[in-house]
Amino acid sequence: MTRALQITLLQVRIYLQDKSDLAFGLVLPVAIFALMYGAFGGQTLFHATASVVNEDAGGPYSGILLDRLEDLEGLDATLLSRAEAEAKLKRSDLLMVVVIPEGFSDRLSFDGRAQLLFWQRGNGGQEGQIVAALVRSIAEDISQGLQVHEQAADALADSNIPVDRIDVTVEKFLDRERRAPLVTVTEETVGSSPDPVNQFLPGIITMFVLFAITLSARALVEERRLGTLERLLTTNLSVGELFSGKFLASVSRGFVQTVILLVLSYAVFQLFTPLSFLECLVIALIFSGAASAIGLVIASVVRTPDQAVWIAVFFTMAMVMVSGTFFTIEEGSVLDTISRISINTHANVAFRTVIAEGGSLADVWPELVIMLGVILGGGLLSRVLFRVVPGGR
Repeated sequence: MTRALQITLLQVRIYLQDKSDLAFGLVLPVAIFALMYGAFGGQTLFHATASVVNEDAGGPYSGILLDRLEDLEGLDATLLSRAEAEAKLKRSDLLMVVVIPEGFSDRLSFDGRAQLLFWQRGNGGQEGQIVAALVRSIAEDISQGLQVHEQAADALADSNIPVDRIDVTVEKFLDRERRAPLVTVTEETVGSSPDPVNQFLPGIITMFVLFAITLSARALVEERRLGTLERLLTTNLSVGELFSGKFLASVSRGFVQTVILLVLSYAVFQLFTPLSFLECLVIALIFSGAASAIGLVIASVVRTPDQAVWIAVFFTMAMVMVSGTFFTIEEGSVLDTISRISINTHANVAFRTVIAEGGSLADVWPELVIMLGVILGGGLLSRVLFRVVPGGR
């Protein structure tokens, strides 16, 4: 057993000194998770930019329109010249531009009628359509305000109240309604809101650990092809010790990789308590053992390094896809049943239960038993199939 541990320590040392392996096993998953977190971890509310060409510069009502656009939560207004807007539309840099035509304020002041223009490519895109609807809403609000002013002035025409005082009073009440409307809208999230950390982190960790471990089967096949394994037996190392050393080295590699990723996750997101971190380490160790057993089965049945690579890639992608790593699987569905064949599913459930739901190892014992079963079954099968020389033991 001592010689098996020496092989394990040697393999782990080589792994930690290999910059390409470390980059693949540590930097790449961190980078991918950062991209996903940036894509899905922002605000869930709508946010867009309204591109505006204001040819009514200095007009009071165009100024009011722009101010109210800026006041809308989640909407920014960017002013462009006509030439800039036309060029951006031509290059498809923009799909929708709001144009406030020259004389917009004068026409509103004269007869209460004016027109906004929307320049768009195609249908303007989903974001452009929403921006256009918001602009229409503000324009209608301005129009209704003018109508209220006009109706109030007409109603009080026979009174001795000055027109300026009527306008100031009407505007005061309109402004109060805009700031504190009688009817308000509130948002209420039904169910749990998506958390990209809890949703993606466990899956990305298990995906890269599984891929790295199964891909290491290529190295074992290469050692067999070059006769390295056979030469090791001349050092009084038994086949069983050689197998045990390779298995423990694979487990250690996966465990070290997972530990580093979990430590980085804790440092960035503060996900764990000391107890939950230790429980995650137990899950990581068992998952690394299950993945290592599968990796040794692959290494034992293939004949060439290329076969090992293709099987490792196919197996990892299949396990990742059916486990719902990047999407939610509806409980009780056919896909939910199929997902049970993936060890990633059970590892992801265990990690999420401990990290996100505050559970313990006692709550995930079925998942742990399944992964332990994979270790036992895969380990026995790979030991039976393990070969030191091509075509033999």
